Amino acid sequence: MATFFSLVAGDIGIDLGTINTLVYVDKKGIVINEPSVVAIDINNGDIVSVGKAAWDMIGKTPGNIVPMRPLEEGVISDYEITQVMLKYFIDKSSPGFSFLQSRVIVSIPSGITDVEKRAVEDAVFQSGARDVLLIEEPLASAVGAGLPADEPKGNMVINIGGGTTEVAVVSLNGMVSSRSIFIGGDLFNQLITEHVKEEYNLMIGYNTAERLKMTIGTVNPDHEEMKSEVSGRDLITGLPKTAIIRSTGITRVLLPSIVDIIDGIKSVLERTPPELSSDIIRDGILFTGGSSRLNGLAEWISRAINMKLILDDNPETSAVSGTGKLLKQFANLKKTRRLR
Repeated sequence: MATFFSLVAGDIGIDLGTINTLVYVDKKGIVINEPSVVAIDINNGDIVSVGKAAWDMIGKTPGNIVPMRPLEEGVISDYEITQVMLKYFIDKSSPGFSFLQSRVIVSIPSGITDVEKRAVEDAVFQSGARDVLLIEEPLASAVGAGLPADEPKGNMVINIGGGTTEVAVVSLNGMVSSRSIFIGGDLFNQLITEHVKEEYNLMIGYNTAERLKMTIGTVNPDHEEMKSEVSGRDLITGLPKTAIIRSTGITRVLLPSIVDIIDGIKSVLERTPPELSSDIIRDGILFTGGSSRLNGLAEWISRAINMKLILDDNPETSAVSGTGKLLKQFANLKKTRRLR
């Protein structure tokens, strides 16, 4: 017979990302890391698959099966599909019957509106949560990377994710200055896709653009030129075609977005109190998020702002790891945030 404690679900931390959703379960660690995708049969509205299985269907389905990504630029664009996706991931992370449902911490972009925050909260509650706490992604990333975010000192974070770049200065578990920039890995892939289309008359898929970004993508103009062979559809003949893509063209189309990111970083630094700025100059800036791995990006930003960047060892998982660590402070964080 199950004991009372076996009927209590473990508390959950969620990094609800534009590209991937990660789930952390108390005492278990990270148990879910899957694409934020839901495949739907548009003929009857049935859910065909969620997560990795749905991702694998992109570009390969009949007309009635549509893989959908219910988040754009870090926020919910389709409430009902997000709810379905969250329930699937929560159920998968905590299988079995739970008498008392989980408390859930969700990392969110620092710049989303109150309406968007309520949409996230409602979606999580409707997915079965007992209580919900929203934490800004830079704070979660700082905690996940081991920074002393609860101390009265300046901790600066640059998190470049799939939908947004989050830049913030964190102190005493709060945001001192922050900015959400709607630039991330998704936009990089779109720019690469458009470049290949215009330069080579070749239509490629999202996954091919992602591979190009990770293999020959660079924002270092001085980097030795790299090449990669890709296949797609010839826009003139409509037939399959192979082309050799050069890294110099990718650098050219990505650099304007990197300049916009740097401008956002400078704006946060300009609004940071001098006392905290001295901490940041001494300790450096945490550089994290899945898209932080873009070749040459850390060096380019560091030179542009003349400050040291500290590369996170696990940039894809820092935010969800932070939500997991913060679960132990759930009640206190809920109380202090209500007072702010």
